[in-house]
Amino acid sequence: MFSEETINKYHLFFICDVIQVIYDFCEKEVTFEEVLKYIFDHYSLTMNINQYVLIGSTIRSYLSYLADENKITYEFKENKMIWRQV
Repeated sequence: MFSEETINKYHLFFICDVIQVIYDFCEKEVTFEEVLKYIFDHYSLTMNINQYVLIGSTIRSYLSYLADENKITYEFKENKMIWRQV
């Protein structure tokens, strides 16, 4: 069995990986829905309502984190929130 420390390191690595994938995808202007679809495709996940809500909330948190770190920014265009790298 894996130690708690090993599991925690794996979780941290995965979180950092997802954040990097989101950051890289925001090289162009994208909406939240495009980011969410990209993450599902990238990790070969299957969308359902539970995954949409749970992972969607997590992705929003990661977008907020990246914005707080001044790595990405957002603006509103044609009534859509658009994310992109700074």
